[in-house]
Amino acid sequence: MQSVQIHAEYEPETNVAPVPLHAIPQLSRWSLVAIVAGNAIEFFDFLTYSFFAVYIGRAFFPTGNALSSLLLSLATFGVGFFTRPLGGLLIGAYADRAGRRPALLLTISLISIGTMGVALTPSYATIGLAAPIILVLSRLLQGLALGGEVGPSTAMLLECAPIGRRSAFVSWQGASQGVAILAAGIAGLALSTLLTKEQLGDWGWRIPFVLGLTIIPVGLYIRRRLPETLAAPGKRGGSEVLRLLVARHLRLLVLGVLTLICLTISTYVSNYMTTYALTTLGMPASEAMTAAVAQGAAMMIGAVYGGRLADRLGYKRVMIAPRALLMLVIYPAFLLLVHVKSEWALIGVTAVVSILTSMSGAATLAALTEAFPNEVRSSGLAIAYAIAVSVFGGTTQFVIAWLIGVTTDPLSPAYYVIASSVLGLWAMVKLPQNDARGSLD
Repeated sequence: MQSVQIHAEYEPETNVAPVPLHAIPQLSRWSLVAIVAGNAIEFFDFLTYSFFAVYIGRAFFPTGNALSSLLLSLATFGVGFFTRPLGGLLIGAYADRAGRRPALLLTISLISIGTMGVALTPSYATIGLAAPIILVLSRLLQGLALGGEVGPSTAMLLECAPIGRRSAFVSWQGASQGVAILAAGIAGLALSTLLTKEQLGDWGWRIPFVLGLTIIPVGLYIRRRLPETLAAPGKRGGSEVLRLLVARHLRLLVLGVLTLICLTISTYVSNYMTTYALTTLGMPASEAMTAAVAQGAAMMIGAVYGGRLADRLGYKRVMIAPRALLMLVIYPAFLLLVHVKSEWALIGVTAVVSILTSMSGAATLAALTEAFPNEVRSSGLAIAYAIAVSVFGGTTQFVIAWLIGVTTDPLSPAYYVIASSVLGLWAMVKLPQNDARGSLD
């Protein structure tokens, strides 16, 4: 595999002299595994919460009302998104200053502490008000870590990729999230099949979080062996990086946020399908958990195929076509699911939403990551991603549950995806056109 040359830009603000061409080491199979596996572990620990939101709500928020407990649990899920912009700014700037590798080691260390809090905190019945407080603090720490993870990991994938295969390499960011969701879904399906409803609610929901903790040391070990892809170390702090982004790349930052909003909403609509099947469709847990398995598998397939397709056809076509198709099929798909209420309909609808979202997402992440220059690539992508995900990822499931509860219309998720797609398609059209074959600065 050929190495990639990265150019560092001259910065008048800091009077840093131009840096000579810096040859990035080729990305070995172990390095690719280290980035993808570490990313998957962090998303597994963060997203597993949503699949067990019903049971976590009963353990930490026993209000006596099923809808109130669910909404409080989903609100706590959303709390984890509040610190994602802060993580994107602080850890993204750290990755643009000290390097991608130390930033990735930091994020996986932080996620382990937050996951430990979720997995090991006793229920409200045992320690009272301290239980939900610790749960909220743990989710905040998880959000901080994940907010800082996406920027450096995606930047490293792009910067190590050979010319003509950048989108394929970056697509593993989305594929790793699919791996995380698939693993969480398989764990949920196994637990709901092997345990009784009471056992799952009392202690079974904690098992996936404990499993996530046991894998983290492996992620730490292999990430220590990663190559460094930052062209040259800098001295900018978080405020200086933000000033540089606003001064030079504000339009790109705004378009990035608008583009990522529609991807975020449809991703978390898919992520909500397990809870949707349990609470809205009244399906048993063993059938509802198949939605998570379908989502994870579809995300992996869609991301990898979308990345390869984007390298051949160009970013814009693969960004826009799947999103437009999703906007057309989402309403009839949910209409079918609501009327049929079968396990196979649930799997099919979840898979369609997930595969089209991840195909578009693979091309979008590659286009955005390449558009930001090396000096602010990690922080630029991390901030755009974290803002979109914190505002809309953290609220999507709560908004859907609330809309269904208020309107009694089970098609509310479809309306939300359609509305966000209109905005997203406009932003995709306005994004700069890259062909994935030019030089990388």
